[in-house]
Amino acid sequence: MANDVLNSLLREYEQKKVKAELDLEERKQSLYNLIPRLKQIDDELNSFAILTAKNILNNSTKNSSFISDLNNKILDLKKEKEGILKKNNYSLDYLKPFYECKLCCDTGYITDSNYHTVMCSCLKQKLLDISFNESNIYNLDKENFDTFNENFYSDKVDTSKYRFNISPRENILNIKNKCMDFVKNFNNPDQKNLLFTGSTGLR
Repeated sequence: MANDVLNSLLREYEQKKVKAELDLEERKQSLYNLIPRLKQIDDELNSFAILTAKNILNNSTKNSSFISDLNNKILDLKKEKEGILKKNNYSLDYLKPFYECKLCCDTGYITDSNYHTVMCSCLKQKLLDISFNESNIYNLDKENFDTFNENFYSDKVDTSKYRFNISPRENILNIKNKCMDFVKNFNNPDQKNLLFTGSTGLR
């Protein structure tokens, strides 16, 4: 079930990514028709990028000055491109995809500082939202620690009935305090988990 949910979300991400990139192509073509020089600049940038890559792959020191010249030309073209966009009142990212999530570019995954591929926070949040909606925890505005009422529990100790030498009220207050401590220290890796047990149907 969990894999089905994740796979469904990843299909949604792929659709969003494709949509953003198709939208970019439409904006590009429209702007190229309006300002042909922008297309010329992008074509030159692509050519220079390929030339730079080829020379780097050749790993030849005699080409270092050539690579430096290419990089300078690329910088000049980028500055010219930015100037044209500003002059015509376009944002500098107008010719970039408008992804919903700028961190993962609508892929659901990012590369961390150790160069490992990890789940993006946006995908984690979507999975959390789905789990939350399926958990029946939907009335937190009314059912929370602030509205907790220990007076529903007896303050009478009855070891034969409850098998505890403390009252149900003292017991539930202990449980409440442990839960609150768990929430306050949720991000602490040394914090132990909570385990709720009981017969089926108990709330």
